[in-house]
Amino acid sequence: MNFQTAEELLNLCKEHGLPISKVMLEREKTIGHMSEEEILKALMHAYDIMKNAIKRSLTEDLTSMGGLIGGEAKKIYKRKEDSACGSLVSKAISYAMGVLEVNTSMGLIVAAPTAGSSGVIPGVFVAIQEERGFSDARMLEALLNAGAVGYLITRNATVSGAEGGCQAEIGSASAMAASAVVELLGGTPAQCLDAASTALANILGLVCDPVGGLVEAPCQNRNGMGASNALISAEITLAGIKHLVPFDETVEAMYKVGRSIPFELRETALGGLAATKTACQRCGKCD
Repeated sequence: MNFQTAEELLNLCKEHGLPISKVMLEREKTIGHMSEEEILKALMHAYDIMKNAIKRSLTEDLTSMGGLIGGEAKKIYKRKEDSACGSLVSKAISYAMGVLEVNTSMGLIVAAPTAGSSGVIPGVFVAIQEERGFSDARMLEALLNAGAVGYLITRNATVSGAEGGCQAEIGSASAMAASAVVELLGGTPAQCLDAASTALANILGLVCDPVGGLVEAPCQNRNGMGASNALISAEITLAGIKHLVPFDETVEAMYKVGRSIPFELRETALGGLAATKTACQRCGKCD
């Protein structure tokens, strides 16, 4: 069982009466020549790393290698009971930003799909698991769903900020998380990909402008934004609002937009926020 486009994926889901996660599981068994037990064990290992990264950010004093970030996750987490966003979104933002703190302090994270966007999926998944009481087994299904979306984007476009801007990194992670949330909350495969399309479209054209060339700022805040965007996109879809453009076409559009973004705005630190006077001054003081 294999697929290379969203259309093919949806056809497989319909033909076999399976959710995206189960189709992806069958694909991994076929393509990777692994047993279901081996796949789930590997996924659990990855999810444990995600959860441990979040825990570290909330229990340890972390400082990034460049000295631009550190401690932000704790500040957001402390506001979860009095948050302007509500507990779920507040946790997702805090956890997503926390993973970036672990990443930039040379801790262990899962590139999902990249190191620069590594906070989005853990932030959303751990927050919604805590809020809704999902089992780890259900969260592994969510990872399989997210993996299917990530595979489609890497197969047909890019998740690289250097190639496609931040929309390719945070956008892809947000689309992966949005699709997974829809499946967790009982949505159909078509709705999963609608949510993924919405998440990508919401930040289409987002540039990659890391201050000092470091994956710290504004990357950390954008992970928080990507997590909230995933939840927003899932909510829009579950309310019955269909995305006008199919996922395959949305991915194609993202790729074309990314390739047309000037090189100064694709991870070179030569434009955008990275080129501002204050950012340049701050960069000179990086550790």
